[in-house]
Amino acid sequence: MHFPVVIIGGGMVGATLAHTLSRILPQKTALIEASPFPAVSQVDLQPSFDARSTALAWGTRLLFEQLGLWDELNSQATPIEHIHVSNQGHFGFTRLHAQDEGVSALGYVISNQHLGQTLFKHLLIAEDKQTLELIMPAKVVALNPNNQGTSILLERNDKTETVTADLVIIADGGRSGLTEQLGIDITEKHYNQSALIANVALSKSHQNIAYERFTESGPMALLPLSGKHCALVWSLPEAMVDDVALMPEADFASHLQQNFGYRLGRFAKIGLRHIYPLTLRCSTEQVRPGLVVLGNAAHQLHPVAGQGFNLALRDALRLVEVIKEALMRGEPLYSLKTLNHYVQRQEADQQLTIQWSDRLVRWFSATTPSISILRNLGLIGLDLCFPGKSFFTQHAMGMGLPAAKIN
Repeated sequence: MHFPVVIIGGGMVGATLAHTLSRILPQKTALIEASPFPAVSQVDLQPSFDARSTALAWGTRLLFEQLGLWDELNSQATPIEHIHVSNQGHFGFTRLHAQDEGVSALGYVISNQHLGQTLFKHLLIAEDKQTLELIMPAKVVALNPNNQGTSILLERNDKTETVTADLVIIADGGRSGLTEQLGIDITEKHYNQSALIANVALSKSHQNIAYERFTESGPMALLPLSGKHCALVWSLPEAMVDDVALMPEADFASHLQQNFGYRLGRFAKIGLRHIYPLTLRCSTEQVRPGLVVLGNAAHQLHPVAGQGFNLALRDALRLVEVIKEALMRGEPLYSLKTLNHYVQRQEADQQLTIQWSDRLVRWFSATTPSISILRNLGLIGLDLCFPGKSFFTQHAMGMGLPAAKIN
């Protein structure tokens, strides 16, 4: 089988990209995924679409509108109308408001499960229309680049098959064995932290406010969910995270209360707690002839700023923009010249977002008294300086640079 484009990895980025390309390419796109294709009602069996939630920036909403997906996603998305940033034990804070930016929300919080259900429903529609080939479950054993694309060796149903493609897009996650196999190096910065993630029931309404709270243990985010619920993302030192995660529920709620305070009343119930190690990982190569590395395989960010998926989606749609232009000009998709156009257009967005996220972590994880004083003064100054706050807010909304146009 030969395809113009083969996507390896059916998580959030790969599935969204498959849906997008199935709408615009004149020939069938292929999506290869190692997990079995789930029923839409059981999409959480796919590891990317578990009980976690994802923060979608306002700019990401605009991209999903281009893809014809937003109305369905919006039915289960909780708007973030305000963001409150504070520092535990200190007076400095800043507040960001959607109305100040002339929008109805700064962003949204959506469950990964609902996002997966929406995407997989549309993948099935594309498959029925013969615009998408779903190859799953299947494991890619080897990639063999050649002068006009790539040969893909895969295992499916205990048999070995070969698929060829003009362009292969690797979107199989932050621990991509394929990039390692191809000799693509990864730079890593270990934060010596792990994210503790759980859903939390509240005694008060969150009023659509997202909280970023910088504690002595590490940065904490509480993101609004439907009803009186929030999604907790708490970055804790590796030496501490297991002990905190294994606390009895009442003890954990009390510990969380001590670090966050009572802006949301009492934490009434704590859901299942999960731990994810935190590392900034960036691929040293994003393109080769006939090859693109995308999503967490290209760059995996600290969750403190909630920018990982938003940046990956902007990358994906920029790539689609470049692919459309190449087709219009009659250029081969495996051309390195064509793929370098993608890197050049996205380089500024990637560098700005990655550096901004990394600096936030370092700035708000530092515990020295002098840094604490500067941090509090910075939060106060940001709250009082409207131009600076608007610049900060626009970046958090994913609106810092022009977005891709694919329609």
